Amino acid sequence: MDHNAPAGSGLLRRIALTVLTTVAVSVGITLISNGAQSQTPPPQPGAAQAFAAQDDTPNPTPTRPGVPAITVLPPSVPTEVRIPSIRLDAPVTGLDLRQDGHLDAPPDDERNLAGWYRGGTAPGAVGTAILAGHVDTRQGSAVFYNLGALKKGAAVEVDRQDGRTALFTIDAIEVYAAKDFPNNKVYGPASRPELRLITCGGGFDKKRQQYLGNVVVYAHLTGARL
Repeated sequence: MDHNAPAGSGLLRRIALTVLTTVAVSVGITLISNGAQSQTPPPQPGAAQAFAAQDDTPNPTPTRPGVPAITVLPPSVPTEVRIPSIRLDAPVTGLDLRQDGHLDAPPDDERNLAGWYRGGTAPGAVGTAILAGHVDTRQGSAVFYNLGALKKGAAVEVDRQDGRTALFTIDAIEVYAAKDFPNNKVYGPASRPELRLITCGGGFDKKRQQYLGNVVVYAHLTGARL
């Protein structure tokens, strides 16, 4: 965990740095000490929403026979993310790495705000784009509180500065303990436009006042509109 972060802040923390611009980040801490028991825990994904054992990869062959290839979008800054199935509609802010290698977090006082790692891939361009957000803050549930309730096949829409909306389809939703976080699987390079949505999950340690892991949503580009 980020030991410089106050308990309950929901700050993002780094797991590891890999080659090139691939950054492994995790979302840490949340649920304030006097609110952990009264607040309903965030939903966690079931086994049915994970990748099948024979298809445990977020980046399969970019195209399949008989399936039209998706037009890849040029890089452009994301401005808003929507997930209709969980009624999520939030602006997106850019996030940078601090000098200590940790990823900055969206402000705690803006609960409905997602963060994009702008040193990496833009949503819709080839590669792995990262959107991270708080599951909750001292004020209550936050932007990515309901990620664990998502289902395979659900739609994710990301508006961009160029006026296009990148349309993604969810491939899987998985939850990992912090000690077992699969950096390469989550943050590794992709040969097609991929998207990851990341927040806290995996149970809550009341004594240490932090989550035990992360919920990760895997999605790939399936269309675009103006």
